Amino acid sequence: MKISTKGRYALRVLMDVALHDNGDYISLKDISTRQDITIKYLEQIVSSLSKSGYLISMRGNNGGYRLAMDPKDCNIGEMLRAIEGNLNPVECVAGDTGIGCPLSNSCTTLPFWKGLDEVVNNYINSYTLQDLIDQN
Repeated sequence: MKISTKGRYALRVLMDVALHDNGDYISLKDISTRQDITIKYLEQIVSSLSKSGYLISMRGNNGGYRLAMDPKDCNIGEMLRAIEGNLNPVECVAGDTGIGCPLSNSCTTLPFWKGLDEVVNNYINSYTLQDLIDQN
């Protein structure tokens, strides 16, 4: 499992918006400047975050982005899966029983991969955006 640049930047964008929330919408230009991410790439990221329900957008001179939820309700694991899709370390653990792999009934390494999947998901699911804010 490797988190893509899009996933890492999505988390940075959410953090930036949360840390600079003063009640106004935050412009892409401001986020771009602080995070050193091009506006063109930010447009893709905020579009995904908006469609996934993490950001609210407003057009116009005073437009920009705001969090769509309280940071304590923004689960990092859920957000990463919304942006990245499946975060399983190997495809054979994507289902509860390893469905799709003809060797799942006799695979001697499947328990290892299921354990790794569980550890990773438990870790990323244990954090909210508020937890990350509190660490800063």
